[in-house]
This record gives sequence, C-alpha cells and structure tokens, in this order.
Amino acid sequence: MQIEGSIALVTGGNRGLGKAFVQALLDAGTRKVYVGARRLIEADDPRIQPIKLDVTSKEDIQAAAQAYQDVNILINNAGVAYVNSHAAPTSIDEARQEIETNYLGTLAISLAFAPILKQNGGGALVNMLSVASWYSNPVLGSYGASKAAAWSITNSIRMELRAQGTLVTGIHAGFIDTEMASSFPGPKALPQDIAQATIEGLLADREEVLADKVSHEIKAALAADLSAFYRRIQQQWDSSTR
Repeated sequence: MQIEGSIALVTGGNRGLGKAFVQALLDAGTRKVYVGARRLIEADDPRIQPIKLDVTSKEDIQAAAQAYQDVNILINNAGVAYVNSHAAPTSIDEARQEIETNYLGTLAISLAFAPILKQNGGGALVNMLSVASWYSNPVLGSYGASKAAAWSITNSIRMELRAQGTLVTGIHAGFIDTEMASSFPGPKALPQDIAQATIEGLLADREEVLADKVSHEIKAALAADLSAFYRRIQQQWDSSTR
C-alpha cells in the first residue's frame, strides 16, 4: 500500500491513539487526513481537516461518505471501553454502548466507505482491534465481546473486498498509554509506537499487525496451550474478587 500522497480518514482521531495515527500518516507523506470526532477539533496544519463524525450516528456517516469521496485509507479507530464484568449491574447498558461503537460503528463506516475505496483504486481499510479480540476476560467482558465481533467482521470484510483491491488490516495490541486505559496498572505501549507499527504494516501489505510485545506474547500463549492460558485468567479473576 502506498501511503505517500494518499488521503486518509481516521475515526476518533482527536486524541490518544487516533491523534497518533493522524501524525504517523502525515509523517509517512499522507496529503490530507480527515479527523473524525463527535465534536470538531481545531487544527493549524492545513493537511488536517476536522470533520464531525460520530460512528454511532447514521446521519453523520452518510454525510461523511457523501462529502469525502477522495479517501483511500480508512482507519477505524473510534472505540469505547468499560472496566466491568458481564455480571455487573450496569453491564447491559455499557455492553450496548461498546457493541454500538466498537462493532456496529466499525461495520457501518466500513460499509459506507468501501465503495469509495473501490472507486479510488482499492486503498486500505484498517480496523483497530485488541488482544481482547482473541480471548475472554471478566475484567473487560463486554469490551472483549465487542472487539471479538469487530475482529470477525474484519476477517469477513477482507474476503469480500479483496476482489476490489482493498487491503483490510486488523491491528492488535494490549493496553496503550491513553485515557481509555488510564485506570489499568502495569506497562502500556506508547500510542506513537502502535501507530508506527500500523504504518509499517500498511507499507508491507500486511493483513494482520501485532503492534506490541503483549500481542505477540498472548497470541503465542493461546496457540501453545489454550487451557493453561484460561487457567491463568481464572486464577487472576478469583484473586481479584476475594
């Protein structure tokens, strides 16, 4: 995938990882980046065009698809996460928000812009996923379910869009040092590093990017002994609820 001279759209591009994606694209030579957010941001760089784009709003998505017909790289980054188990009293409301944003929002944006990518030569569609896409953890129960659903559609959309020449790439990472993961202890990857790994993946036409050390470790552990992996998760959960 050629990034230099391209035109990109990043959902949730106003802060955190989304902001890092925007900067990495610009550093790689992207000519213009549409920065989608629920509220318009201010931008001094003429290459950045802020747009109002709530990925849970059908009206916002339709308006964006009609207005921004020159996009050839789409990065689905917008997401929400709640620290909650499925059995928590508020879990249904929070799960609904995560599904609507992380899964349905990603799907809706992808469907709206797939024809645009096709008319512009194929381009690339990037979905920001998570290591939580691969396994269940009660601490992030509904978040993991929403990301697993997003991973599933990433794989199916890839097969559907291959004929039109669109590269569909899933990005996996553990906790990233952003506001979303601020309540979690322990080491976190820098958003700039995740964004750079994504750029490198696109340049190499990779369909899957393991963007940090944790993603490599967890994928290897799941492949080596799934039962042992889940025993460790169970032990951690039992310890946290005593």
